[in-house]
Amino acid sequence: MQRDNTVTWSGDLSFIGTAGSGHSIVMDGDKKVGMSPMEMLLLGTAGCAAIDLVMILKKGRQNVMDAHVEVGGVRRDEMPRYYTAVDLHFVVRGVSVDPKKVARAIDLAMEKYCSASAQLKALATFTTSYAIVEADQPK
Repeated sequence: MQRDNTVTWSGDLSFIGTAGSGHSIVMDGDKKVGMSPMEMLLLGTAGCAAIDLVMILKKGRQNVMDAHVEVGGVRRDEMPRYYTAVDLHFVVRGVSVDPKKVARAIDLAMEKYCSASAQLKALATFTTSYAIVEADQPK
């Protein structure tokens, strides 16, 4: 197994995570100078699902102009405090976006393509919902 990612202590409870791609991010157990690792876990899951959603909708020739995912989670009280429930709300903005295609894209993202959600599903239940915002026709 290749170890191409590193986490380096930078003082107090903050650390610099550097991925094999060369990109870095600050993590902070106190949330003073960066996100906590658990916040990053939720955001990573939402990001993974959002990427899959947009790719699937674009392949389906949907006129998507913007998308975002609102994500929240419930953690258990005992240690380790892992997520027991995760909720993702997808918001897609576009022109004449088909709700059936959005629902199908979310299902595919969550059940087939998103590796992050697949990993979390071992311990957490997932709920999803979506909204479609109609955009003005481009002139």
